[in-house]
Amino acid sequence: MIDKKVLNTLLDEGLETGADFCEIFIENTLQNVVRVTGQEVTQTDTNNVYGAGVRIIQNTDEVYGFTNQVNEPSLRKLIHDLRSSFSGPALKATPLGEAKPLRNQIKRPMREVTTKEKADKLLPLAKIIGDFDQKIIQSIAQLIDWEQNILVVNSKGVYQNDERHYARVVLMAVAKDENSMQQAYEGPGRSTGFEIFDEIDLIPLAKETAQSAITLLTADDIESQVMPVVLHNGFGGVIFHEACGHPLEATAIAKGLSPFVGKIGEKIGSDVVTAYDDGDVPGAWGRLNFDDEGKQTQKNLLIENGILKGYLVDYRNGKKMGAESTGSSRRQSYKFSPTSRMNTTYIAAGKDKYEDIIKDTKYGLFAKKMGGGSVQPATGEFNFAVQEGYMIENGKLTRPVRGATLIGHGSDVLFKIDRVADNLDLGQGMCGSISGSIPTDVGQPTIRVTSMTVGGSGVKK
Repeated sequence: MIDKKVLNTLLDEGLETGADFCEIFIENTLQNVVRVTGQEVTQTDTNNVYGAGVRIIQNTDEVYGFTNQVNEPSLRKLIHDLRSSFSGPALKATPLGEAKPLRNQIKRPMREVTTKEKADKLLPLAKIIGDFDQKIIQSIAQLIDWEQNILVVNSKGVYQNDERHYARVVLMAVAKDENSMQQAYEGPGRSTGFEIFDEIDLIPLAKETAQSAITLLTADDIESQVMPVVLHNGFGGVIFHEACGHPLEATAIAKGLSPFVGKIGEKIGSDVVTAYDDGDVPGAWGRLNFDDEGKQTQKNLLIENGILKGYLVDYRNGKKMGAESTGSSRRQSYKFSPTSRMNTTYIAAGKDKYEDIIKDTKYGLFAKKMGGGSVQPATGEFNFAVQEGYMIENGKLTRPVRGATLIGHGSDVLFKIDRVADNLDLGQGMCGSISGSIPTDVGQPTIRVTSMTVGGSGVKK
């Protein structure tokens, strides 16, 4: 680790040509993957990410560079190369303060766990999937874990480290019959260590994954139509994350590339919609003690009873907007400059019961599990695949359907949510943006959207 006095000197040098902000981000990350296919360990990988990134800003103009040589001469050369982009009177950095304490409660870090121990947890899960039905032709269980240690120092006096632990179990089933081949997937993750296998009951989840793949074999292809859609809890929140969350990031807001620009205090959704992004949910996949600019994470209210209350703001975009950081600055690694990103983003629980929402829907689609999709943040236009869906007919779940694609605009959907259940749950994923791919939670209770365009290739029965 580089001495704090040296870091202070380097930050001063970063401001010698007129810049008003200089930041050094140092990272050491150990990543591991263990994969079981059938009853065989088919992959064991370990990767070390180690390096430093330097960011220098004058007003809102930024230059960024990185190096995997974390020492004083290398950082000095990088800083001198970057600062040459600016000219102006020299400034002095604020002396670095003291790091605030971390709040991790990891019982057993993955660095203490052998590959064999990991494989011994995965092999039974793959076997459960493979033995579920003779139509299951492939079963996969995989553990992805990494520990990221970072230090952020900047010319505003910030000196803050963080230690992040991530663990994710991926379960996959592939089923085949004479007519088609289908797959199902689950990927629960936590900010935790090896105790993830105690915190999550993975045996029923493995069975559910296998059952989903089998169900899809006999599902009907849904026909295109406009209809009510009930989106289930957990990963159903991916639509809010993509179509509403990204447009609420200062990355889009500061550029004027969002349908929510200038709408703080205005009605942007129905009365039953309240939403948060929280960077400090205990054990959550998207949790951080401190963001990648060294600011403590917090719970940010985005929407309250349909009224837009706030954005997710990082330092640089905050300067453009005249807004304070919300502890929302993130990056994949030292190779990326940080920007505003989500952590754990969710629609808050309502008062309805999931069963009542189904019962009160005469006809529609129940999207039990969501898959991937795409969104245009500037407009909020989206399309998302439904991984597992069922028709709702006369208030009951009936036949399974496949091939459904949900199409719409995030701002439009917010106004069409008329029922919100009390069964809030979170789902985990990797979110990509200009600062790389990062772990995030999406979430919601079961909700009903009164009208959505559902794409499909089926014919009406």
